Amino acid sequence: MIFLKLFYTFLLIGVFTFGGGYAMLSLIQDQVVVNNAWITAEQLTDIVAISQATPGPVGINIATYVGYTVPLNMGYSPWACVGGSLIATLAVVIPSFIIVLAICKLYQRVKKSDLFKSLMKEIRPVVIGMIAAAAGILITPQNFFHWSNWLLLAGAFISCKFFKVNPIWVIIAGGLIGLAIY
Repeated sequence: MIFLKLFYTFLLIGVFTFGGGYAMLSLIQDQVVVNNAWITAEQLTDIVAISQATPGPVGINIATYVGYTVPLNMGYSPWACVGGSLIATLAVVIPSFIIVLAICKLYQRVKKSDLFKSLMKEIRPVVIGMIAAAAGILITPQNFFHWSNWLLLAGAFISCKFFKVNPIWVIIAGGLIGLAIY
């Protein structure tokens, strides 16, 4: 049954991902596009774009959208698709909720430990690598070789790095410029 498979898949994604939604993206792509072939790579790219534009954590938004899209693609009713989105969302959140709850209990005991500080320092490069892998998944020949994307990237970088423009204004400006270009 697709709903149990959605739950199991997103539960595993929630368990084995550390670092947030973008770190989750490569595992989602592997499970949803490659292993199960529930959606295409292009659909996943669209889902990621919509998930970034909607309020809330990107990983949870992706799970919600995929949980709706997969049953829809299989011919289920829209109400069943809402159930799929709830199942995928809960499945991806449950592991983090349990882990954070446990960490809160243990944190007070280990926060001054040198081993704990060292462990957190060692995890950072792994998270950066997973985010870079997520960016690599989203790059397609259509968007990589388009001059306007590079211009928007350079403008956003310069605005934030050298002129200290608030990133929210950069995102809004980038969205408006992208809307005008495309």
